[in-house]
Amino acid sequence: MTYLAKPKLRHPALSANARGFTRRDYEGRISTLCAGCGHDSISAAIIQACWELDIEPHRVAKLSGIGCSSKTPDYFLGNSHGFNTVHGRMPSVLTGANLANRDLLYLGVSGDGDSASIGLGQFAHLMRRGVNMVYILENNGVYGLTKGQFSATADKGSASKKGVANTDSPIDTVSLALLMGATFVARSFSGDKGQLVPIIKAAIGHVGAAFIDVVSPCVAFNNHAGSTKSYDYIRAHNEAVNQLDFIQGREEITADYAEGTTIDVTQHDGTLIRLHKASTDYDPTNKVAAMNYIQSHQALGEVVTGLLYVDNQSSDLHRNLNTVDIPLNALSEQALCPGTAILEKINASLR
Repeated sequence: MTYLAKPKLRHPALSANARGFTRRDYEGRISTLCAGCGHDSISAAIIQACWELDIEPHRVAKLSGIGCSSKTPDYFLGNSHGFNTVHGRMPSVLTGANLANRDLLYLGVSGDGDSASIGLGQFAHLMRRGVNMVYILENNGVYGLTKGQFSATADKGSASKKGVANTDSPIDTVSLALLMGATFVARSFSGDKGQLVPIIKAAIGHVGAAFIDVVSPCVAFNNHAGSTKSYDYIRAHNEAVNQLDFIQGREEITADYAEGTTIDVTQHDGTLIRLHKASTDYDPTNKVAAMNYIQSHQALGEVVTGLLYVDNQSSDLHRNLNTVDIPLNALSEQALCPGTAILEKINASLR
C-alpha cells in the first residue's frame, strides 16, 4: 500500500516561526524513495532552512527535471508552486519563469544525470546568465532510476556493484559552475545536516546564481545483468499472481566532523567516500584560489565541502537585462506593447 499524503492533523504545541507556520507546513507528500536515501535528508534540510527563514511557502517555485532527485520536490513545500520538466531542461524553464515573475523564490532541484549529461549545456548557460535562484544538485554518481549505471560525475576508477571500474573522467560540477560564472558555489554531504542547512539558507539569501552540489549516496543500485537477485531475473523465473518490488531498508548515513579535517565515510555497499571540510581561514571570495583548492584536494581523492566561493558584489539576470521592477506577468498589454513608432525604431536599429 502506498500513502501519497500525510495526515492534516497538527499538534497544537508545535513551534511556529515568525510567519505562524510550523515545520509541518513546509513538508510535502510521503517520500517513495528507498529507505535511507540521501535525497530525503536533503529534502529535510530544505524544509528546515525555509522554516527557519520564515519563508512563505506560496512564494516559492520549485522546478526539477527527471530522475530520483527530480522526484524530491514533491516531498517538501507542498503548498508552493511546482513544475517537473523534461529530462535536462529544468534550467530553461526556470529561466523563463524567473523572467516572467521575479517576485518568487526559485529552487531548482536536479541530479547528476539530469545536470551533467543531457542537461549539461542548460546547466552551463543558467550559471553564466546569473539567474537568481538556488540550484541544488543531488549527486550520487549513478542513474538510480535505471539501477546504477555510472553517471558523468562518477569518479574515474570507482567500481560498480558488479566490480566494473569506471574508465571515464568525471565532470566536477562545482568547478564547472565556477568556470561558468556562478556567484555562489558550495558543496555538502546529505548526512551533514549541520553544514547543509546553513548553506541552503545562505544560498537563498544570495542574489544571483547559487549552486550547491550535495553528495547524496544511493542505497539501492543492484539491478545489474547476471544477478539472480535482479528485478528482471526474478520476474522472468517467478510464477506470481501479482508483481511486487521490495528494497531492503537502510539506515541513513550521517557524518559530523570539524572544519579543516578529512573523514572517510563508509557507504552501504562497503565502499568509502572521503570528505574534506574547508577550514575557517579559507577565503571563499577568491575564485582562482577556490578552483586550485578544489582541484588539489580532488587529486588526493578528497571531496571538499562547505561554502567554496561567493561573490559579494553579484548581480542577476534582471539587473543585467535592466528589466522593470514589476513582474512581467503583472504588466498590462498596454505596458508590454510599446507602440508602432517604438517598434519601427527597434527594427531600424537591427538593419
